[in-house]
Amino acid sequence: MTDSYAHVGIVGGGAWGTALALTAQRAGRQVTLWALEPEVVDDINAARRNARYLPGHTIAPGIVATGSLNDLAACHVILLVTPAQASRALAQQLAPLVTATVPIVVCAKGIEAASGNLIPTAVADALPGRSISMLSGPTFAEEVARGLPTAITLASPDRAQGEALAHALRTPTFRPYWTDDVTGVALGGAIKNVLAIACGVVEGRKLGDNARAALLTRGFAEMARLGVAMGARLETLAGLAGLGDLTLTCNGPLSRNRSLGAAIGQGITAADFLAGKPSVAEGFHTAPIVQSLAARYQVDMPICTAVAALLHDDADVDATIRALLARPLKGEGE
Repeated sequence: MTDSYAHVGIVGGGAWGTALALTAQRAGRQVTLWALEPEVVDDINAARRNARYLPGHTIAPGIVATGSLNDLAACHVILLVTPAQASRALAQQLAPLVTATVPIVVCAKGIEAASGNLIPTAVADALPGRSISMLSGPTFAEEVARGLPTAITLASPDRAQGEALAHALRTPTFRPYWTDDVTGVALGGAIKNVLAIACGVVEGRKLGDNARAALLTRGFAEMARLGVAMGARLETLAGLAGLGDLTLTCNGPLSRNRSLGAAIGQGITAADFLAGKPSVAEGFHTAPIVQSLAARYQVDMPICTAVAALLHDDADVDATIRALLARPLKGEGE
């Protein structure tokens, strides 16, 4: 069945897109990688590297970069590895190029700001009638590119297709687990970025490991409450795409969102930290959307609400921390 996915198209030449291209090539797939920046395309094809987004790695000859989406028309599966807020626009451009039978796998973690939709939903709106899957989990691009052991979740509404995609991308060190809970996988990958910013604030303010452990645990409770309210399964949120990704992003030194939070904890504004950086900290965009979803579904999410205030309302860091600690005591399951 995996023969039907022999040619993998990847939309997005950033660090994660490049790491997935390397993974697909190791899995024996032919890979065509679309990148927005002409210099990235030239760097991959001529120098076999991506110095802008993933320096220090050799790009295998079996990976061909292109600046034209038309070159993805012959691919058997498309991995959409663009920033979350650009996913709908890229999907719309793919619509006339890719046949309806080609699976689209969303690999962007976030929530669409304009609509409040999870990214698979936004992509499905742009590609009606298509099969939309989601690949997410605890994955730093740098480690995946190096071939270090990684487990990840692949969510597809069609179990057989999910299994086939997992087998097509599997390598000796890259292990996908499949599920049909696309909502849970997408939501876990989005909310963990917001919570990682909160953990970064703890780090930047030097509040200690106890505080970080408490925040991560209570943050997961917020993720679980909203997820269940939106129809996700708790087992998904407690798995790789939820708790697993949350643990990595809140504790790993390579996390862009945690680094943003650390900067805020040190008194640096989000605008100053993000200025000029080629990569995206998706939690910056996601935090106010999660706040809105919490209100819509009547779910208490004080940590995510606090992060939104720090990022977008110029809330004082110390006052925000005091307010969280001063909340009324309650039972742990409440």
